[in-house]
Amino acid sequence: MTVTREDVTRTLSQIATPDGGDLVSSDMIRALVVDGGDVRFVIEVPSAEIARVSEPLRAAAEAAVARLPGAARVQAVLTAPTSEKAPPALKVGGHPKPQEGPMRVPGVARVIAIASGKGGVGKSTVSSNLAVALARQGRKVGLLDADIYGPSQPRMMGVSQRPASPDGKRILPLKAHGVTMMSIGLMLPEDKAVVWRGPMLMGALQQMLGQVEWTHHAGGPLDVLIVDLPPGTGDVQLTLCTKAVVDGAIVVSTPQDVSLLDARKALDMFATVKTPVLGLIENMSLFHCPECGHEAHIFGHGGVATEAKRLGLPFLGALPIDLDTRLAGDAGRPVAAGTGAMADAFAVLARKMIEDGLA
Repeated sequence: MTVTREDVTRTLSQIATPDGGDLVSSDMIRALVVDGGDVRFVIEVPSAEIARVSEPLRAAAEAAVARLPGAARVQAVLTAPTSEKAPPALKVGGHPKPQEGPMRVPGVARVIAIASGKGGVGKSTVSSNLAVALARQGRKVGLLDADIYGPSQPRMMGVSQRPASPDGKRILPLKAHGVTMMSIGLMLPEDKAVVWRGPMLMGALQQMLGQVEWTHHAGGPLDVLIVDLPPGTGDVQLTLCTKAVVDGAIVVSTPQDVSLLDARKALDMFATVKTPVLGLIENMSLFHCPECGHEAHIFGHGGVATEAKRLGLPFLGALPIDLDTRLAGDAGRPVAAGTGAMADAFAVLARKMIEDGLA
């Protein structure tokens, strides 16, 4: 039996790091080489100080890989970046570069925007879990957190390392749970507010679309790039749909009237910029009490399905309010990456999108 790169990556993803992540989701693995039974890789920790106390981590990773069937000789090397090797600084934000019209995102076959008319409807949760579910179905998936004022994907996907930029121009994204991802939240301190006017927002989004090497972790072009948009109908949405070729949008809403009212505005925006709407998702559709089994429709029920039927748009599914989904997102491990009813629900949604040729 021959050990594979996937075997090694899966094993290393089970080695916990002190920050609560693992070697793979924390993007600490470098120069992984699998040559027959020989396996070599580098573990890069954030600083020389951390490297001095990380020998147990290196040894544990080396031993775990050595136990894989087919592994003969395994060598893990510990390293840390030095000031001499620090890459050029990358300026984030600024005025967007002029271009004639919408362009394909390099290294991406399809771009799907996940939008909502208002905040708080679970759009980012749907985005991260849908991306993970698609990846588990065998698709090469990217996730772009375009919610620049309130980026939440780093926390939900369990990554915090700043993306590398070898030349101050190209940006190397991170990978977590099988998904290649990028967020403005990875470029700034977690508690740092983004106090930017429209042109800087537009410039930052254009950078993340055009300068990120989406094929870096995917090993080839992405099948689909999921773009988690901010709520509403502002500069970021307009920039995405006019600067990039967007193959379609999915609108997330809760069932109650006030959310549907704003969702209609998001739908009208996509019609205005001539971006096709692939369907609607009803989130927080119901609450299933784990103690007594009672189902409560806290925000109403069925409103999004009714709206989709009225507009002649596909209804992609209804998702309940679920405590495990919230806990998993806060812990940096999307519920779609595990097992259970919610993981199955996102798997069904991902499978439907693939069967319909949407992803």
